[in-house]
Amino acid sequence: MTKQKFHSELIQSGNWSSELSLAVSRILAELGQAPDLTCLFISPHFQDDAEAIVAQLDDELSSIHTIGCTGESIVGVKTEVESAPAISVWSAVLPETSITPIRLTFERTIGGGAIHGWPEEVHESWGDESTLLLLGEPFSFPADVLLAEVNEKQPGKPVIGGMASGFFSPGENRVFLNRDVYSIGAVGVLLQGAIRVESVVSQGCRPIGEPLVITKCERNVIQQLRGEPALKHVHDIYESSSTHEQAAMQQGLNLGRVIDEYKDDFEQGDFLVRNIENVVPDEGSIVVTDFVRAGQTVQFHLRDAEAADGEMKQLLARKRDSTTAQPTAGLLFTCNGRGSRMFETLHHDATVINDVIGEIPLAGFFAMGEIGPIGGTNFVHGFTASIALFFDPAETQQ
Repeated sequence: MTKQKFHSELIQSGNWSSELSLAVSRILAELGQAPDLTCLFISPHFQDDAEAIVAQLDDELSSIHTIGCTGESIVGVKTEVESAPAISVWSAVLPETSITPIRLTFERTIGGGAIHGWPEEVHESWGDESTLLLLGEPFSFPADVLLAEVNEKQPGKPVIGGMASGFFSPGENRVFLNRDVYSIGAVGVLLQGAIRVESVVSQGCRPIGEPLVITKCERNVIQQLRGEPALKHVHDIYESSSTHEQAAMQQGLNLGRVIDEYKDDFEQGDFLVRNIENVVPDEGSIVVTDFVRAGQTVQFHLRDAEAADGEMKQLLARKRDSTTAQPTAGLLFTCNGRGSRMFETLHHDATVINDVIGEIPLAGFFAMGEIGPIGGTNFVHGFTASIALFFDPAETQQ
């Protein structure tokens, strides 16, 4: 089997046209041919030049498929460029891999809404080794609606990506598909065949306390845990915690919902973490940003820089050690609330990937919502780093 090839380039210059040409030359020299797939991420500084950038890249690189978007901050190898001009280009040669480009839109209806644009050949059935890379415009495309559809029709198939960012008003963020630039909807590619993509979803939290079963609730209001007022358990955890943990709880407490109830023990990566947005002291209830039901297992979580750093390193190391093959490339979709807003050191997530996995071609952006699977089910996350790691099947089979 022909080996896959990857290469990434990061441009940090306002003089984008000449720098892009040089980057393309290095990509072609490294790959030895035009790529099968290219991902392009540009900072908000280049919004007015988006069409010209996409067109020049297509003319000079001749990638068969290209997807991309705007990002508040841009990721390259060991680098996260915040509040400065940057363009990240990531290209891949993927032999014996089917790549289906997808352009989706959302239409509101009386019944709620519908996703339009699925290519007929992939609307109903995906192959066993399938991964959807998805980039959406956050104000016009409800990714959770799409993920609910995929989870139902294509159970266990990962969707990895993020929502475009850089602007906070409808019509300003951009998503790209080949030569086309859109201000609404979503773009993606469905990868099938001789390709292995695995996800790491680091939600930046660590469990605190012990797992508890919901015994009374209504929609997103948890009234009782283990037969007692939910708020009582919050108070108990606070009283038994260290001063450091109490300070973190005062900044915000989260709740993790177990995805796979059949497991005997739960650890980091087994929970879908959601915010606690309110409490009702008179009722002893807590209000979470998720619908829950009685019988589900939950555990409180803390989110801080220390927890985020430790969890990401642990999940990446677990993925690295689970196989003899090593990742050959990666895409990073990290929250715009991370970076220097969360960590004291710059380039945190990109550096951790380099330190744990190794120096691989890497690209990505800071997203307004990150997409990735937890326990085999796809979700939209916040304050999360969702990572797609690529493995070469030729190496895996050796």
